[in-house]
Amino acid sequence: MNDQQRRRPAKPHRRPQKDPVRFLAFEALRAVDERDAYANLVLPPLLKKARAKGDFDARDAALATELVYGTLRRQGTYDAIVAACIDRPLREVDPPVLDVLNMGVHQLLGTRIPTHAAVSASVELARVVLGEGRAKFVNAVLRKVAADDLDGWVARVAPSYDEDAEDHLAVVYSHPRWIVSALWDALGGGRAGIEDLLEADNERPEVTLVARPGRSTTEELLTALGDENGLPGRWSPYAVRMAEGGEPGALGAVQEGRAGVQDEGSQLVAAALANAPVEGSDSRWLDGCAGPGGKAALLAALAAERGAALLAAEKQPHRARLVERALAGNPGPYQVITADGTRPPWQPGVFDRVLMDVPCSGLGALRRRPESRWRRRAEDLENFAPLQRGLLREALKAVRIGGIVGYATCSPHLAETRVVVEDVLKGRGGEPVEAEWVDARPLMPGVPALGDGPDVQLWPHLHGTDAMYLALLRRTA
Repeated sequence: MNDQQRRRPAKPHRRPQKDPVRFLAFEALRAVDERDAYANLVLPPLLKKARAKGDFDARDAALATELVYGTLRRQGTYDAIVAACIDRPLREVDPPVLDVLNMGVHQLLGTRIPTHAAVSASVELARVVLGEGRAKFVNAVLRKVAADDLDGWVARVAPSYDEDAEDHLAVVYSHPRWIVSALWDALGGGRAGIEDLLEADNERPEVTLVARPGRSTTEELLTALGDENGLPGRWSPYAVRMAEGGEPGALGAVQEGRAGVQDEGSQLVAAALANAPVEGSDSRWLDGCAGPGGKAALLAALAAERGAALLAAEKQPHRARLVERALAGNPGPYQVITADGTRPPWQPGVFDRVLMDVPCSGLGALRRRPESRWRRRAEDLENFAPLQRGLLREALKAVRIGGIVGYATCSPHLAETRVVVEDVLKGRGGEPVEAEWVDARPLMPGVPALGDGPDVQLWPHLHGTDAMYLALLRRTA
């Protein structure tokens, strides 16, 4: 038999099969990378479109969500593992290839998907979106990854804790080193606390609803969700948790704007400001950074119960429209305006209560926006600092003597929290403002581990909330 006869017939070319679940997850990851989009804004429309076409059921949607968020949360760890399996610097791997690889690594090391299914599905996705050549590269890398489990890989790629504690935690818990350092400074304490916090950042948060007072009740929401899915909030009297997840927009109260989706930490901040004692009039409230409207909607409902009016100001027009939508139907008087809180159109000294929930790094919401940890840089805080101080200074000017200002931010970083308040009170970077601290802890009854006060820092691992910060100040002169 000659060589020609021995030669096997060529395999017929097979067109790659498009897996709609993994293809959708890849689309979401590319949008996050290419457009600096947020997964929580990109993914829902993609899922809705897939459902409308009949491609998806609830299990498909759950898997796509897990692939996107799991890959983003563990990106730092997976990058280190992939880097150990290739013969070139990680930066030389094209971003779309790295997205497919990291999503494959997550299936191998972070889910219960069988090894052969995780590898074959990832290679098939690579054939669809990358081509045959790079699909072979994906196959080779993932087969190396499949040789060990997550604990084994972490032991290989992370430095020891004794050698470099912060770098160890950064690799193990998939956070940039500078964020590990900043969170550890803000939290204080030893190893156990920071590990609990970083682990909590990698857990999927519960969906929490707010029953807006006078418009809905927690009892209504619990009844609508049923015994298996509805749980009371841990701390806020207005909160209901969705234990099994699901689509909150399907609830009538949410569709009608009588309830909404809102983290319990945000509810506590708004309620604390509303319940802080003031002497004299209590009829004019201000939310000076109101977008996208969650806290403003709760404040407006609380104000309406007391016959007070809320002015909600937001600098960005598109966010101001979101505030209008959130407040629509509120029974009491309110007004939404597009205005810059650092150059306010209102007269000074006219408000009884002011909330200034300032723009920040968002390090307190890494559970919800895991991509933020890879997008932010330490130097970003320097850009936020003048804005945060300016907004707080104007808030203190806007409130009357004896009135209350709440300075809030979704970050535990000291440079965005207590340092800002102390700088403004001492006149650093501007004129000093006569105001005194108000202890915020009694205004969050039943909430444990609130520290020494007078300000409050909430934590994901201690309170199950975003890491919201609140300082209450009373204008004295």
